[in-house]
Amino acid sequence: MDSLSETLPAGLSAFTFLLLPLGTYCLWSLFSYISSHLRKYPGPILARWTRLWYLYQVSTGDSHRKLKQLHDKHGPIVRIAPHIIDIDMPELIHTIYNTKGDWPKTEFYHGSSALVNGQIVLNLFSQTDPAKHAKERKPIAKHYSPSATTSLEPHMDKVIDKLCFELEKRFIDAPHTHKAFNLGRWILYYTWDVVGAVTFSQPIGYLDKGEDFNGTLYNANKAMDYFSIVGTMPFLDRVFDKNPVYRMGPPGFNVITGISVQHLIDRSLGKDKDTHDQSTPDFLDKFIEAKKADPDNVDDGQIVSWLMVNMIAGADTTAITIRSALYYSLKHPLVWRRLTDEVLAAGFRGRLPPPYKEVRAIPYIDAVVREALRILPGVVMTLERYVPRGGCSLPNGDYLPDGTVVGMNPYITNRNKDFYGEDADVFRPERWLRDEQAGESEEEFQVRLTRMNKADLSFGAGSRLCIGKHMGLFQTYKVLATLITLYDFELATDEEWKVVNSFFPRQDGLEVRMWRRQ
Repeated sequence: MDSLSETLPAGLSAFTFLLLPLGTYCLWSLFSYISSHLRKYPGPILARWTRLWYLYQVSTGDSHRKLKQLHDKHGPIVRIAPHIIDIDMPELIHTIYNTKGDWPKTEFYHGSSALVNGQIVLNLFSQTDPAKHAKERKPIAKHYSPSATTSLEPHMDKVIDKLCFELEKRFIDAPHTHKAFNLGRWILYYTWDVVGAVTFSQPIGYLDKGEDFNGTLYNANKAMDYFSIVGTMPFLDRVFDKNPVYRMGPPGFNVITGISVQHLIDRSLGKDKDTHDQSTPDFLDKFIEAKKADPDNVDDGQIVSWLMVNMIAGADTTAITIRSALYYSLKHPLVWRRLTDEVLAAGFRGRLPPPYKEVRAIPYIDAVVREALRILPGVVMTLERYVPRGGCSLPNGDYLPDGTVVGMNPYITNRNKDFYGEDADVFRPERWLRDEQAGESEEEFQVRLTRMNKADLSFGAGSRLCIGKHMGLFQTYKVLATLITLYDFELATDEEWKVVNSFFPRQDGLEVRMWRRQ
């Protein structure tokens, strides 16, 4: 007897094999919808059936604004996939993102790992096992403390000086002075160069060349685009970037991995003596020390993993905050005037770049940075977590069984009106200061400030708090104070800048003119 495939017409046979997986997927989606305990939560109709809605929204680069619209329409709980809900309840931040780490990350984060010699190498960010993450973080956490970061200020100062030199040469002293230029691009060059300086004692060279000369910045953007999209359907990462047979994905984090590996080899062989000053240790020095102190648990692969964290997250997130502080202040002339007056009153001229500690003590620059972080945090996607064993009860009385995927989006929680006021969508640094005109007492202000601090998810929270938080803040305050002391700026266009969500928000449109300050 002929087989079925031989009996059926060729076209019908091909159609059958295409229909089978499609039908299976539809049946699975139907089963997921019927069996899901999240059915009662509102959200887009398509999101109740398939993750494809989630994937599509992220691919548009506008998912953070779409999610804000959904929360404005439906309230604090929105279903964004068949088994995922986004929660706008800041009072739960320190429950879901606690120091115990018992709400583990989901597989969403695995896309930021790398394939090295056929093996998937996880890093501090992509590691979802709480115990392994704690073990990997412990040997180096001390190197990211405020006191340890202070020891790295000489590296930062050299690159800040280089930034000022290049800006003056190209946009003040050049034949066509005061021409409009993209300051945001130069801030990104600075942050990538400073990551190279503090990590390897060698800036990568973007400020010097004034362009993405090796394509790393382009590839990093594409890698973040890829990561944010495949994170919505994690199995796709195994098909594309982590395929051991044939890699089909777009540029991943392997370029950054290669840079890290090469610097480790050069340091081991003593090939970087011309750039490496042992009297001013960098992160690579400290990571090698960790290996010598505990060779059983720290190998070269672990060092590369640590280096990757600096490279992947250290530059983009810092650039985001510096850009936002400058852009939103310039968009609000009264804010820019007050910020300028307070920075100039500090008397930093003649001793620039100023120490972080002194800049941090200026109330208004602190308020501007806090507000810039609030209005556009370094991450604007849902930070997914699994509900731990025993389940969880929400403030509204709802019960979520263990294994449920929940998350909060800093872009959403940072604009919660119950915690930040009815004008939470407005850039207003004064919210971080005591309102003396309204008669607010110091005690009342401290209560309000504590409430806002508890709702702040700009750097994450708990055991997964961004390890580079202090590194980013040090640079933000120092760069702002230096630029404002030396120069005056104005926006070259009235058009709003563009923000594309690629897990990290990518800004474009900080077009300015600059002058030396008299």
